Amino acid sequence: MTFFVITLIKAALWAAAILLSLLYLQWIERKVIAHVQLRLGPSRVGPHGLLQPLADVMKLLLKEDLTPAGAHKFLYLLAPFLAVSLALVPVVVLPFGPEVEVFGVRTALHLADLNIGVLFLLAVTSLGVYGTALAGWASNSKYALLGALRSSAQMISYELPMAIAVVAPLLLANTLSLQGLAEAQGGYYGGWIPRWNVFQLPAPQIFGCVIFLISGFAETNRVPFDLPEAENELVAGFHTEYSSLKFASFFMAEYANMITSCAFATVLFFGAWQPLWPEAKGSGYFPTLLFGLAGLVALYHGLHPARPKDRITLPVVALAFFGLAAVFLIPVVRPVLLPVFWFVLKAGSLLFTFMWVRATLPRFRYDQLMAFTWKFLFPVAMVNLLATGLLVAVYGK
Repeated sequence: MTFFVITLIKAALWAAAILLSLLYLQWIERKVIAHVQLRLGPSRVGPHGLLQPLADVMKLLLKEDLTPAGAHKFLYLLAPFLAVSLALVPVVVLPFGPEVEVFGVRTALHLADLNIGVLFLLAVTSLGVYGTALAGWASNSKYALLGALRSSAQMISYELPMAIAVVAPLLLANTLSLQGLAEAQGGYYGGWIPRWNVFQLPAPQIFGCVIFLISGFAETNRVPFDLPEAENELVAGFHTEYSSLKFASFFMAEYANMITSCAFATVLFFGAWQPLWPEAKGSGYFPTLLFGLAGLVALYHGLHPARPKDRITLPVVALAFFGLAAVFLIPVVRPVLLPVFWFVLKAGSLLFTFMWVRATLPRFRYDQLMAFTWKFLFPVAMVNLLATGLLVAVYGK
């Protein structure tokens, strides 16, 4: 009975965390892009535009929900449901930390540890193309159909180098369990250099990591691989005929896929929850220092405001940061919060990379996109896999 209660609590916490992340990722992205391009970004609705996501949700809720004439109604409604559900399901196998003790009960910081977790995650994410393909076909629109065909070809093509890039770190860890994969990356070379797969001997997966991230951009239809949604050619691509909450579902699916890709990359290449340097050498106090420094910066700008409202909002933000810094000093919660902190920090850094690329790079032509995967990315992924297999066979671990 205790197991089921704890599992339900963890499911509720992860669901709340993921949904809140989906709500505010678009605000963070708009702010990041605005700063890169020297603009303000959301700033009108609430302090620093913090209520903009809620305003967007209300707008989508109140918009008229249209169904195109001639659309296949069942598949038209099924497509956004498939897109968002298949994007959210992989979260259940992602390990956010090791086994910890909470109120005297041992529990892992994930919902399920499958011994074939990597295969499960790849299988579920690869099914996401059905939501896109059905949306384009069922809409009875040429623009949507062209977008769906583009997206299907793109996602299927880039799945191949992505899967090959995933196999290489599996050879190093010798397991298909995501939990086992994270645990295999524990320890340090020389007491400082982490044994993450991106640094792991005898075959550091630097090229594999780059290949996986590039494929992740294409799989999530992000710039510079957002050809299925090219507004100058296809209006909005496969979701052209969708409005209201059905459009919001595709929007949520895109950001959920981003989270899944970045979290999966964190487990595969960056040691999941393993800290950047040993806890014996002070890594456990890094969150306190980081949040404390962020609080001091916010407080300084609050005392020297660029805008009148900053005199009120930034000291409140500073207090929040100081509170977080203090929480990480509480002995009871440190074993739970520290692994989650390192996992979120790594995955968040990769999410920032997705946003940074969107703000700086232009869109590829479609022929360039397809030629890149088949003529360059796929051969490089194969060479990386063969080299990794050879090194592991000769030198072992």
